[in-house]
Amino acid sequence: MSLNNRYEFVYLFDVKDGNPNGDPDAGNLPRVDAETGQGLVTDVCLKRKVRNYVGMVKAETPPFEIYIKEKAVLNNNNLKAYKELGLKPESKKLPKKEEDAKKITQWMCQNFFDIRTFGAVMSTEVNTGQVRGPVQMNFARSIEPVVSAEHSITRMAVTTEKEAEAQSGDNRTMGRKFTIPYGLYRCHGFISANLANQTGFSEEDLELFWDSLVNMLDHDRSASRGEMSPCALLVFKHDSALGNAPARKLFELVDVKRKSEGPARDFSDYEVTIKEDQMPKGVQLIKYLD
Repeated sequence: MSLNNRYEFVYLFDVKDGNPNGDPDAGNLPRVDAETGQGLVTDVCLKRKVRNYVGMVKAETPPFEIYIKEKAVLNNNNLKAYKELGLKPESKKLPKKEEDAKKITQWMCQNFFDIRTFGAVMSTEVNTGQVRGPVQMNFARSIEPVVSAEHSITRMAVTTEKEAEAQSGDNRTMGRKFTIPYGLYRCHGFISANLANQTGFSEEDLELFWDSLVNMLDHDRSASRGEMSPCALLVFKHDSALGNAPARKLFELVDVKRKSEGPARDFSDYEVTIKEDQMPKGVQLIKYLD
């Protein structure tokens, strides 16, 4: 079933004693806004978690295959479309017939969940076109500045015999890890009904996306990420495909403030207020994780 409504959403999640999104250009330190000190988690990081969850739940079978995944060879994925449609690819070019070119891109959308959701640039050596996705998210930003803590860690083993001999059998390897004691992050997202109808993103896909935001962090555990948990998912559903109010005004209805003194260490240290009495006409608020 096609989408007939525009959506915006506010997604709140927190991290305890973990690194929610390391910066490889900064020695894997937690990402931070250099001017405000607020923690950052990129949209790419969040989309990765959605992809992993959908791939796990749907066993990566059509129409829920994942295009961008670990160790994927994109040209091989693109070749599937040409083989299924009985077409021969030309280097870096779409089929000359416009109808065939549309079929190629449409096939990719139909079979890969993340293409019809987030979009993709598939103009590689085996060209299957470009898709602008209906679901977009911005960087998640912590409500308050975060403090990055550095920890020395010890591994009771070494990699080579030479290292063992140098340590006279002590066999220890020192390392470091970085964590944030606590941070509450806020992310804004947007879903376009018009783009959804172009890619084939359906109501079923939408429900799977909401399910991903609610559950994906519980299936993405690692020693470096600490304890990450979803805290709130507030969805603004418009009565129309074009929308009934500006996204900015809807986001301003959700206020997150501290209600305790001292360093925050839990979601309960914050208060989430929704100005439902100011909700624009034609917009419905749906609360997940309430």
